[in-house]
Amino acid sequence: MTTTEPAAGASAAPPPTVRPPLPVKMVIAGGFGVGKTTTVGAISEIEPLTTEAAITEVAAGVDDLTHTPRKTTTTVAMDFGCLTIDPTLKLYLFGTPGQERFGFMWDDIVEGAVGGLVIVDTRRLDDCYAAVDYFEHKGIPFAVAANAFDGKVEHTLEEIRWALDVTDGVPVVVFDARERGSVRDALLVVLELALARTEN
Repeated sequence: MTTTEPAAGASAAPPPTVRPPLPVKMVIAGGFGVGKTTTVGAISEIEPLTTEAAITEVAAGVDDLTHTPRKTTTTVAMDFGCLTIDPTLKLYLFGTPGQERFGFMWDDIVEGAVGGLVIVDTRRLDDCYAAVDYFEHKGIPFAVAANAFDGKVEHTLEEIRWALDVTDGVPVVVFDARERGSVRDALLVVLELALARTEN
């Protein structure tokens, strides 16, 4: 008998237990037409669930389409997608509706989230004030991500931070909502922020 063979009658060691990845909820927020649905769609490993509805003439009169003239639909409830970061961690992404008239849904969508990514269009920074105020009021860690529409942003990161009046503890980054790698990097900023909060 070799040393690698179990003794007669001895049972083999049980195989190691494979644990499923830890589920982590993250919210993608921001104003109307800033790229929330695009962000979730670019990174989700499953076909994202969206609640897009056609923009009617009535809605077009309420929602400012000046900077998004090609936008024909809008999120009326939420977007949902997921991303496995590694064998131990899986992100579940929930995108909020951007219009204030759907704000009553936010508390339910955000409940249990470890953090949020507030997407901004630098051509209309005032559209994201409500999202920034919401996360600050709730004490939920968040990062600000300036979406590079047409490959550029209108202001520097310092100007964006000043305009939004966010503290140094809130990361401000530039990303492209259409590019998977860029979205991943922005989400990892929020994840690192949330993990640092739990360690303190």
